[in-house]
Amino acid sequence: MTGLPGRRTVLRAAVGSAAAVALGGALAADASRQDPGPSGVLRLATGEPTAFYAAFGRLLAAEIERAHPRLSCRVRTTAGSIANIELLRDGRADLALVLTDTARAARGDGLFERPVPVRALGRLYETYLQFAVRADSSVRTVADLAGHKVSLGAVGSGAALLGERVLDAAGLSPGTDVPVLHLRLAEAAEAVRTGAVEGLLVAGGVPLTTLTGLDADPGLRFLPLAGLLPRLGGHDGLAGSGLEEVPFPQGAYRGAGGVATIGVSNLLVCRPGLDPAIADAVTRLLVLRASALVPARAVGAQFLDVRTLIGTGSVPLHPGAVSAYRSLHG
Repeated sequence: MTGLPGRRTVLRAAVGSAAAVALGGALAADASRQDPGPSGVLRLATGEPTAFYAAFGRLLAAEIERAHPRLSCRVRTTAGSIANIELLRDGRADLALVLTDTARAARGDGLFERPVPVRALGRLYETYLQFAVRADSSVRTVADLAGHKVSLGAVGSGAALLGERVLDAAGLSPGTDVPVLHLRLAEAAEAVRTGAVEGLLVAGGVPLTTLTGLDADPGLRFLPLAGLLPRLGGHDGLAGSGLEEVPFPQGAYRGAGGVATIGVSNLLVCRPGLDPAIADAVTRLLVLRASALVPARAVGAQFLDVRTLIGTGSVPLHPGAVSAYRSLHG
């Protein structure tokens, strides 16, 4: 961790003293089981190699294999949430990290030709929707982007989907009022540096190393997004969307502290047919090994607490996850 102040403490009560005693007992009970535990190969879809999803995925895979040596967890880097749901749908992944908003859309909002049923193991943490332009840009709000080219995240990412909705909410038509590219983060950062695009949007923890480099040179301005929230909820409003107003933490980037943006909650989801024993085992690790699952330099609000892990909105929990939570906390 960096010591940078966050909107919430990085880990909540699950790793506090009282909860640690209770969870330590549960962990000891797990270790004493005679059951050899689940076995096989788990395929975990994450995100871009240098981004937050991939970092979290590597930590989770290590914890799964440490706790369950008969399970092999293979981490796959991807463009992000939409690509991950496609992998689940096509049977090419077993677990995936996705934005709550994208998971909700996949279940019936027309994102795919047919709804994709997914189940959640838990609500993990909250990332920040970060819309940045060069500090010397005249653009100060999303509405000011009319006529300016932007990158809204790689094809297949949840940010790409949410970014177009952000433009719509500001009264701009993506591709018409605002020329849109879908670049991977490193490519988008270079395009901002050279002036090929006016700005970029990404959903991730803060600070993102790529954006920190840009913030140093040539400098960045982060656009306020929270005012667009009322128009981002879809037909059933914001309930269950995983979207809420959050301020950038002080010190995360130069001059960004306090800018009101949008927090996006993230889920660990799976195929509905995932073996309940595996779902139970992975869910227990989310609770019992919370402190080991925080990527370095993360100051985004981390949940990893039973009280918030189960808050998966309109995406139902897998029965194996329900079993784990009931076993640990009744």
